Amino acid sequence: MRVVAIDGPAASGKSSTAALVAQRLGWAHLDSGALYRALTLAALDRLGEEGRGIGDGWPAQRILGLADELPVRLVLVGQTFRPEVAGVDVEAEIRSDRVTARVSEVATLSAVREWVNDQQRRAVAAYPEGVVVDGRDIGTVVFPDAPLKVFLTASPDERARRRLSQRGDRLDDDRVARESRALADRDRVDASRPVAPLRAADDAVVLDSTRMSLDEQVARVVALARERLPG
Repeated sequence: MRVVAIDGPAASGKSSTAALVAQRLGWAHLDSGALYRALTLAALDRLGEEGRGIGDGWPAQRILGLADELPVRLVLVGQTFRPEVAGVDVEAEIRSDRVTARVSEVATLSAVREWVNDQQRRAVAAYPEGVVVDGRDIGTVVFPDAPLKVFLTASPDERARRRLSQRGDRLDDDRVARESRALADRDRVDASRPVAPLRAADDAVVLDSTRMSLDEQVARVVALARERLPG
């Protein structure tokens, strides 16, 4: 199995790092979060806001019914697996605020996680040259036998600065503090959820990128990949 699994908390730089690592290795890149977001987009467009405020959200079987009917799938474009809904590339739409607001709700459903995991395994099996996959449970649940597992992290303050910069927001102390608290709260929720909690795999390389540039962390993962998966 030629898989590099990159996990870590929100705003740790997983996707940016994974995409560049894949590029330098000449492998494909798969962002597991994109598939959860595509399912959420499909639910918002086809099911509306039903269940919101009641506490039950969307039933998993209805979301998975949409996944089969539309369909929702991963398509290899160049060397990147991109999500499609009803044959349309939704890479831009899935990053919207309305999707971000509800994707965690969808991602906590056991049946949905099983479906997403199956799609990821199928994608990797169809691309034996090698795939870099990033998410929150790739090394612990989806690909527990991956030859290289990396748990990428950084301090909440540093992740807050990165998230604000990505949005184009000012980096004043109050904004950083608020975003840092929000990320710390997200960490606690992700680490304590009953289904696939966020944690580093026992054999993962933990990489704290708080004081590392993007290029430095990419170079570190590439070196590990070439060491463990030569050729």
